[in-house]
Amino acid sequence: MCLPSCGAQKGILMKTNTISYKCRQFMMFAGVATFIFAAVVIVPFVYGVYLTFTSWDGVSSQKPFVGISNYLSTFSDAAYWQALGRTILYSFIAVILVNVVAFLLAFLVTSGVKGQNFFRAGFFIPNLIGGIVLGYVWKFVFNRAFVALGNALSIGALSTSWLATTNGAMLCLIIVSVWQYAGYMMLIYVAGFMSVSADVLEAARIDGCTNTQSIVRISVPLMASSFVQCLFLTITRCFMVYDVNLSLTNGEPFNSSVMAAMHVYNQAFTYKNYGTGQAEALILFVVCAVVGVLQVSIGKKAEVSA
Repeated sequence: MCLPSCGAQKGILMKTNTISYKCRQFMMFAGVATFIFAAVVIVPFVYGVYLTFTSWDGVSSQKPFVGISNYLSTFSDAAYWQALGRTILYSFIAVILVNVVAFLLAFLVTSGVKGQNFFRAGFFIPNLIGGIVLGYVWKFVFNRAFVALGNALSIGALSTSWLATTNGAMLCLIIVSVWQYAGYMMLIYVAGFMSVSADVLEAARIDGCTNTQSIVRISVPLMASSFVQCLFLTITRCFMVYDVNLSLTNGEPFNSSVMAAMHVYNQAFTYKNYGTGQAEALILFVVCAVVGVLQVSIGKKAEVSA
C-alpha cells in the first residue's frame, strides 16, 4: 500500500520541479505585477536610453541615429554641470537641515508634551501640499509678506525680496524644502524613537545617564535604520527637485537657481533637444544611484555595528 503512495508523491514532486510548472505559478501570482513594472519602469527606461543616441525633436516621426554626440554635447555643456553642482550643494545643505529639524521634531512629539498628536499632524501637513502650490504660496510670502513686514518694522534684511538675489533664491529653496520634507521624515524618526525599548532607557537612567546621554549613546545608535531611510529619501528627493524649483524661482535670477532636473526639462521640452535631454537625465540618474548606493551601504554598516 505504501509503494503507490510513494510513487504518486514522487510524481507530484517531479511535476512541481519542472520549468513550465514554475513559470505558470510565477505568472499566476506575479505575472500582472511584473507586466506593470516592465511597462511603467523598464520599457520607458530602455526607450529613454535609446533616445540618447538620436537627435529626435519630440515632434518628427524620424529619429536620426547620432551615436554618442549627445553625450559629448552633455559633457561640454557648462550650464548643465553648473546646475548639477548647484544641485549637489543644495542637496548637501538641505539633507542635513531636513534631518536635523525632523529629528528634533520627533524628539519633541515623543517627549510627552501635551497635544503631541496634534503637533504630529500639523508638522506633517506641509508634505501633503503639492510642490507647485507650495512654491507659489512661499513665493507670495517671500515677495510680499516678508517685504511688507520688513518695511513696517524697518528690518533691512526683509526690505527686499530674497528671491531677487542669487544667494537669496538658493536660501529660499532650502527653507521651503526643509519646511516640506521635515514633517514626513519626522514620522520615520518618531517610529525610531518608539522602537527603542523603555526598559533599556530605564536601565540607562538607573546607571546615571542623563537624557542627553541616553539619546546620544542609546537612542541614536538603535535608530540607525531610521537614519538610513531618512537620508536616502531626502537625498533622492533633493536631487530630483523640480516642482518647487519651477514655481518658487523658475531658475531666476539670471538662471542662478536652475537645478539639474529643471535644466534637463528645459533641454528636452523647451529647446526640443530630446536626445541631449535624455543623456543629461541618464547622467543625473547615475549620479543619484551612486550617491544612494553609497549612502545605503555606509548606513547599513553603521546599523550593523550599532
